[in-house]
Amino acid sequence: MKYIIEHMEPGFTPWVVLEYSTIIKEVGKENLILTSLPEGTTEADIPQELIDLGIQWTTDECISIAESRQSLCLLDPAASQDLTPSDSEKFEYFVFGGILGDHPPRDRTGELRKKYGLEGRRLGELQMTTDTAVRSTQLIIQNQIKFEDITFIDYPEIRFNRYEATEMPFRYVMDKTGKPILPDGMIALIKKDTEQSLDDLL
Repeated sequence: MKYIIEHMEPGFTPWVVLEYSTIIKEVGKENLILTSLPEGTTEADIPQELIDLGIQWTTDECISIAESRQSLCLLDPAASQDLTPSDSEKFEYFVFGGILGDHPPRDRTGELRKKYGLEGRRLGELQMTTDTAVRSTQLIIQNQIKFEDITFIDYPEIRFNRYEATEMPFRYVMDKTGKPILPDGMIALIKKDTEQSLDDLL
């Protein structure tokens, strides 16, 4: 199975780099491609961390990667059907909108839905980060685990120390210790962003 991320952010924020790095490590560099990067993008525009991991990317749209649109599945929160293990027999490529999660959601995946007319599948009702959506899809499609059998944690509290914590407005896959699976370095980045937000208010 191949995973396609339609890159919909204007650049590569630290959050995006951490999420994409995690996805590459989990699915393999040969199974992930970033599409729809701005025309004129060169390797110099790609973060070195991603280049070192062997990221594949193109300025072409996702529909140019597959031989037919029928082999492409858009992971879409507004889809009428949930993704199931049997979808592994129908689709070859799974397309994700590479966007930072908005809270509340703005349905930016709807841009892809309208633009390409791809058949969609849903990963439940709650919003996920891009790496969580890919991780969940991999569990369903490759590991043949039903969505309802995946253990999730919703809106987890990330605690930095005894006095500081923040709630994340997303659904995450839970690890064996009962904690949300986050990219390496994400907690430090969340803490930094939280402190920056507080500074901006003062």
